[in-house]
Amino acid sequence: MKKTLLAVAIPAALFANAVSAVELYNDDVNTFSIGGHMSAGLIGSDEGDTKVNSVSPRINLEVKRDLGNGVVVDAKGEWSVNMLDGGENAFSTRLGYLGATHEDFGRAVIGTQWAPYFDVAGVADMPIAFANDFLYADHGNIGTARAESMVSYRNGFDFAEAGSINFGLGWQGKNTTTETVFKIDGSEVIEESQDAAKYSDRVQASISYDLMGFSLGYGYNSGDVDYSNGAGKVTAEAQTISAAYGNYGSGLYVAAVLAQNDYIGGYDETNNYEAIVAYALANSLNLSINYEAVVDEASGVNNGDTIYSQSAFQVEYNFLPNVVGYAGYQIDLGGDGAYDTKKDNTWMFGGRVYL
Repeated sequence: MKKTLLAVAIPAALFANAVSAVELYNDDVNTFSIGGHMSAGLIGSDEGDTKVNSVSPRINLEVKRDLGNGVVVDAKGEWSVNMLDGGENAFSTRLGYLGATHEDFGRAVIGTQWAPYFDVAGVADMPIAFANDFLYADHGNIGTARAESMVSYRNGFDFAEAGSINFGLGWQGKNTTTETVFKIDGSEVIEESQDAAKYSDRVQASISYDLMGFSLGYGYNSGDVDYSNGAGKVTAEAQTISAAYGNYGSGLYVAAVLAQNDYIGGYDETNNYEAIVAYALANSLNLSINYEAVVDEASGVNNGDTIYSQSAFQVEYNFLPNVVGYAGYQIDLGGDGAYDTKKDNTWMFGGRVYL
C-alpha cells in the first residue's frame, strides 16, 4: 500500500476546463503564476429580455515555495470580476488561502477554499452555461461548494490495480451574517443592520473510491444555525453520494449526485438530484445533457412535491487551447403543487478566454 496525493489533485482533476494558469516565475524553489478566465455572451428566455452576461469571470494569483523534505507551501488569492457593471463592486473574493502539502502526510489548507464536501458533490457541476444550482445555496457559510474561513485536510491511499481511496476533512468556526432592514419612524425611513443567521462550528468529511475511471463518493456536512426568519436554531445538515465515470472533456463522462439537505437553501428537508452525460469528440466538441431536481421531503401538504426541475442541452468547443465557445438551452420542467409556477426556458451562448 502506498500513500498518494490523489486527494489533493481531485479538485483540479474534476474541473480541468476551469483550471488555467501562466507561470511567470520559477527558480526551482519558488513559483509565481497568474490564472483565471473571462467570458462574455448573451442570455435570454421565453419570458424575459435578452441581455449581455458573463459566466463566473475570475482572476487569481498563486505562489508556491518548495521547503524541501517533501514539503511545498502555497498561497492563492482569486477574485470574481464584474465585467458588466464595474464600479466599487468590480472585485470580490472567491478564494483566499494558505496551504501546505507533504508527499506522504497529505495537504492542509486554511482560508476560503473549495470544500472537501464538494470533491464528492461537485462531480456533475461541469458545463459552463448551466450546471448544478442547489450546491450553491448559502455555500460560503454551509461549505457545500466554496467554503469561507475553513480549515481542511486531504490525503489518500493508492492500492495500485485495486484502486485508490481519497478522503477529506473540514471545519468552519462560528460566524454571524447580517442583513439590511428598513423601518419607518414617523415620516422617516431608517436603514438598519441586524443579524440574519448565527452559524455554530461546522464539520464535514468526504471519502471516495476510484478504480479504472470509476469513482464512488460520500460526503457529510453538519452544524447548527440560528436563523432570524422564524426557523430558530436548527441543525443544517447535508449528506451526499455520487458516482462518476471518465474525465469531463475527454470522451465519455457520466456522473450523478444525490444530496439530502436539512434546513439549507430555505427549505426544511429536501432531496436534491443532479446528473450529467457528456461526450467529447477528438476535435474537442463536447456535447452534454444534464438534469437537476429538488424535492420537498418535509412533513406537510407539500411532502414529495418537486420544488423545481430543469434539464439543459449544451455544447462547448475549443477554438484555441485557451478559447472556448459555449451554448446551451435549459428547459424549465417546473414543480408540483404550490411550486407549480409558470415555466420559463432559458438559453445562453458566448465565449470564454482562459488566462
